[in-house]
Amino acid sequence: MRKTLVFQSDFGLVDGAVAAMYGVSLGVDESLRLFDLTHEIQPYNIWEASYRLYQAVQFWPEGTVFVSVIDPGVGSDRKSVVAKTKLGHYIVTPDNGTLTHLKLYVGITEVRTINEGLHMRSTVGGSHTFHGRDLYANTGAKLASGLIDFEAVGPAIATSEIVELPVDKVIVEEKRIIGSIDTLDLRFGSLWTSITQEDFAKLGFQYGDRVEVAIRHDHSLVYNNRVTYGKSFADVFVSEQILYVNSLYRMAVAINQGNFAKAYSIGMGRQWTIELIKG
Repeated sequence: MRKTLVFQSDFGLVDGAVAAMYGVSLGVDESLRLFDLTHEIQPYNIWEASYRLYQAVQFWPEGTVFVSVIDPGVGSDRKSVVAKTKLGHYIVTPDNGTLTHLKLYVGITEVRTINEGLHMRSTVGGSHTFHGRDLYANTGAKLASGLIDFEAVGPAIATSEIVELPVDKVIVEEKRIIGSIDTLDLRFGSLWTSITQEDFAKLGFQYGDRVEVAIRHDHSLVYNNRVTYGKSFADVFVSEQILYVNSLYRMAVAINQGNFAKAYSIGMGRQWTIELIKG
């Protein structure tokens, strides 16, 4: 283990929730290195939590432990697990779908259910609503510090048993490709799609080509225009739209120094589809 613990939540930083998780972790081992992935996940948005893990986890060193707490079912009978990815990372999380994108795009090799009798903080008392502090931070800190190994987390379960959110397949045809808007580059309003660079290349587009882009929300057309395919934002004028390959090697749409999502009131998720068409 690398003694590195990375936190993700929908708690925000306006109160003491995140600091409480830090405190529990350092109470296990003061030499732990604590980092944040984000605490600005939209409240209860499991899909976004799953995608942000995929966006970030794969770039951390092997052995890094992540604690992800987007947990609308806290205190219910949903399972609490630790998953090990093919790249050797550990994810401590409720089993509610937050592992979907990691399983699909990175790979998960092992999953263990957390033994709450062993790893829940002993001073919890009658509270059942802050497993992020009392169970996940505590378990993650034990694992990251080396106080326990992965096998000591709890009993193994089949990777096929974990909860997965539905993910639509990309459809590739001779002159068009259809995918979904998986997430937004929130600060800048770019649309990040499920369409890979490799699938897009099958249509034979070259840099500088104009691509017809059609965006639908629940089958209703909300945007349709021709957009320049470029390497980077500098390939178009300020305020001009661009289609490009993002940092996860998927197709994305943006406005150079603008906010595409805000300009056209576009969101993310399976109900938002995008079609790239060769005229």
